[in-house]
Amino acid sequence: MGKSKSQWDFGELFPPEQTRKVLSVSELTGQIRALLEKQIGQIWVSGEVTNLRAQSSGHIYFTLKDAAAQLSCVLFSREKVSHRELLADGQKVLLQGDVTVYEARGQYQLIVRAVELQGVGALQIAFEKLKVKLAAEGLFAPERKRPLPKYPQRIGLVTSPTGAAIRDVLHVVQRRNPGLEIILARCRVQGEGAAEEIAEAVKLLNRYSVASSSIQRFNDSTHLDLILVTRGGGSLEDLWAFNEETVARAIFESAIPVVSAVGHEIDFTIADFVADVRAATPSAAAEIITEGVFASRQFIESLMQRMVRTHPRRQLNEHLQRLDDLQTGLLRCGRQEMRERHLAWENLATRLRQVRPQEFLKQRRELLKASQRRLRELARVQFKNCKTSFLATESRLRLLGPEQVLSRGYSITMDAATGKVLRDAGKIKFGQKLKTRLKNGEILSRAESALPKS
Repeated sequence: MGKSKSQWDFGELFPPEQTRKVLSVSELTGQIRALLEKQIGQIWVSGEVTNLRAQSSGHIYFTLKDAAAQLSCVLFSREKVSHRELLADGQKVLLQGDVTVYEARGQYQLIVRAVELQGVGALQIAFEKLKVKLAAEGLFAPERKRPLPKYPQRIGLVTSPTGAAIRDVLHVVQRRNPGLEIILARCRVQGEGAAEEIAEAVKLLNRYSVASSSIQRFNDSTHLDLILVTRGGGSLEDLWAFNEETVARAIFESAIPVVSAVGHEIDFTIADFVADVRAATPSAAAEIITEGVFASRQFIESLMQRMVRTHPRRQLNEHLQRLDDLQTGLLRCGRQEMRERHLAWENLATRLRQVRPQEFLKQRRELLKASQRRLRELARVQFKNCKTSFLATESRLRLLGPEQVLSRGYSITMDAATGKVLRDAGKIKFGQKLKTRLKNGEILSRAESALPKS
């Protein structure tokens, strides 16, 4: 048994100071880097490229992001990474690389070792790579595109003799331009070796056109006017033969204009970009090729119809018929106008009878007389009121007039020369002539002295 502890044994009251392991920032970052490289190492990661920045040194820096997070990435110039030219802002990619820490910023990042487009395989990558290469060489340049002849007489057809594309093309041509001559250069359009057969078929038709023209020098219709390269729809793998470089260069080197119609409307191949004209489907290509003849045939048919319509006898008959229509319409309008006038006259007569003018005039006369009586009475009352008011005003004015003041014994003294009323005795001069107005008459006097008001 172990030694029993006393209730008074409290242990060490003052333990020795704990030792702490303190790391520098560099040491901590180094440990994190080692841990990341050991635990995670090389991985594949998917996301969208953003903030792409290519330095003059050849290094490429960018951020890989998704909806919730982002990751710093670097692709060094010394890394032999294929498809680095596919990196662009907004591009969704699959990256293989090593997870590490850039210690100068304390930031973890991915050192890129491989690049693939996200959601596509090696075929799509090869497609994009070849597309970039051929575009840089000018195979897709718009200025090298040649116009198609408006009225082709003979065309070359590069396709499989058993596919749906040839049936669609022949059906449209038979319907729109049955006189069009078609020279078929059969080839496989899918599988191993199909691209070489397609390219050789294009070259064969070029040689045929030159040979035919040299043999029949006086017949220009023997050469080929254009070449149609076509097949039906399918997957990327099915259409891949038309994405091969050998097919693209055969179309580019063709001395005869080339129409490409591969797959459905949403399908695009390298052949479409190189060709002079791209059609959405084989049927659409046949319609483009036959459009000139088909439109001309429609024009001629419509011209014949217009000639029939513009024949003098037909025009004369139409004018005579028009004259009959106008005469009938004129008579109909005349009768209609007479009916409307008669109806209006009857309506007026009815309204006149309903109104009874004599009774109406009698009522108006009575109203006029009553109005005259009211007017005269109103004028009499108004005159009486005005007269009463005038007399009252006159009485008030009379009471306030100077005559009433004079009648009570007062007088008005004025300067005899000017008629100015004198109100201040101190302003009267000695010998000044005065005129005093009384109730009855006036008194002329001369001032001898003036007594100011005490």
